[in-house]
Amino acid sequence: MSELAAAVSEDAFLGGRLLLCQPRSGHRAGHDAMLLAAATAAHPGDRVADLGAGVGAAGLALARRVEGIALILVERDSGLAELARRNAASNAIPADVAVLDVTAGAAAFTAAGLGPDSVDVVLTNPPFNDGARHRASPDAARASAHMATSATLETWVHGARRMLRSGGRLTMIWRADGLAEVLGALSRGFGSLVVQPVHGGPDKPAIRILVSAVKGGRAPTKILAGLMLAGATGAPDREVAAVLAGQGVLALATS
Repeated sequence: MSELAAAVSEDAFLGGRLLLCQPRSGHRAGHDAMLLAAATAAHPGDRVADLGAGVGAAGLALARRVEGIALILVERDSGLAELARRNAASNAIPADVAVLDVTAGAAAFTAAGLGPDSVDVVLTNPPFNDGARHRASPDAARASAHMATSATLETWVHGARRMLRSGGRLTMIWRADGLAEVLGALSRGFGSLVVQPVHGGPDKPAIRILVSAVKGGRAPTKILAGLMLAGATGAPDREVAAVLAGQGVLALATS
């Protein structure tokens, strides 16, 4: 077995309809990426950017559901970007890959083909763990993928706002106790917010929030019914199981 093959695993998503190579250690794609993809509204012909794409999980899952989008996977880590490129090719999903730090300036984005007002849809799963309350992983790549600074959310939202066309949509996933931060960051340039809490079970507080927002939108904010990962018995929720199997979308994608 080669050193590269030993360092990565091939994992099935969407009921086996999407096969992804990803590192065995460090940040690994999971339910958050699939829920984000299922919450994202897109249409054939849309230009879609997945910010902080990692190995491409969320963007490729969206492209598997919505054929004909022009997908750009944006990832700063060159090794993950190469895996994203390989994953797109092996799944026969057309995608461009940009090795680019989300915190880079406008000139770097423009050079990568992501200039102002050039994208219809952005989806993103930014690092969201609060460094003041969570101990960072000793694995540098995993820590980088998960730990947020005080500027993380503002920076990522600003990058999305700059590249989105007027009326374009941002969809993101964040930790539930950071709702106020999300609303604050989206108050500049975004409106028509739709929020869906994600709960571990019906008797548990939300652990994540899925949020969509429209650049220049003016509709009132809506909060959808909470999504339960598991039912009262602890068995996987039927709706979530269908989404993870690639057989459904979330209400956020149709709101």
